[in-house]
Amino acid sequence: MEYIVIVISAIFVSNIVLAQFLGVCPFLGVSKKVSTSVGMGGAVLFVMTLATLVTYIIQTYILTPFDLEYMQTIVFILVIASLVQMVEIMLKKISPPLYQALGIFLPLITTNCAVLGVAILVITKEFNMMESLVFAVANAIGFTLALVLFAGLREHLDLMKVPKGMRGIPIALVTAGILALAFMGFANLV
Repeated sequence: MEYIVIVISAIFVSNIVLAQFLGVCPFLGVSKKVSTSVGMGGAVLFVMTLATLVTYIIQTYILTPFDLEYMQTIVFILVIASLVQMVEIMLKKISPPLYQALGIFLPLITTNCAVLGVAILVITKEFNMMESLVFAVANAIGFTLALVLFAGLREHLDLMKVPKGMRGIPIALVTAGILALAFMGFANLV
């Protein structure tokens, strides 16, 4: 039951993008097409899960036992940067069109505060390893869900008659706000 609560909470109630407002840069930048959003979501899922696993192990078996907690942020960023490089190399080989579509936003996963935020939240919430992995995967799914929903809405808005002053980013920001409010409605479920 505890894992179900973690999953529902991470995806809907405390959505990393729509409730905690972490990872907004790729949320706004990569959400013009659903296909690109799915690709970015997959990359974030991979990086967030592995980063959480590796940072949990480093925190538990190196930083805490040797009283090096003050190094947490820099160590976590280095781990995330390394994993993003690995994803970038793999995507360049496996799917060049997706690599091109993600463009600058792929290396920006390194500075995506959602990935770092989840790694730090796992330590703050004192999760065990399994809870940490479930939390990371659920947050990545929540990130992907928000990204894909927003991309679908933006694709739909491109087909609609929108007043001239609201076209582009203005209507996207209003839509993102309404989407965030919709997710806030889940707050009393858990």
